[in-house]
Amino acid sequence: AQAHEHNTIPKGASIEVKVQQLDPVNGNKDVGTVTITESNYGLVFTPDLQGLSEGLHGFHIHENPSCEPKEKEGKLTAGLGAGGHWDPKGAKQHGYPWQDDAHLGDLPALTVLHDGTATNPVLAPRLKHLDDVRGHSIMIHTGGDNHSD
Repeated sequence: AQAHEHNTIPKGASIEVKVQQLDPVNGNKDVGTVTITESNYGLVFTPDLQGLSEGLHGFHIHENPSCEPKEKEGKLTAGLGAGGHWDPKGAKQHGYPWQDDAHLGDLPALTVLHDGTATNPVLAPRLKHLDDVRGHSIMIHTGGDNHSD
């Protein structure tokens, strides 16, 4: 049994999003799901992921609903179809999830344990409704997040 099975998902409306590890050469691999739930405090993102590298990972909502690869500088690059971090208010800067002058798509970093799993929920206090995230993609980045551009 996992140590984090006691986590309680809020009782609000929710959607489950499939997550894949992107590999434009060998094909994408399913790594689990993230359940996004409305709460009184903002949207809660509850991961149920496995097969990731240990450590903190940048976690964001991106502009477009597609994570397809695109060519950049002559090289096929995973996830470029997602566009930049979702920024409907035109903040034009990366920052913390509670920072009003940052991208609205900036989420708290995800923690991946030594066994490659991520199950600890994170809260996005500026996002209130599931409709805020529909039509966009969520992305877990390979490395950490310094919350700056």
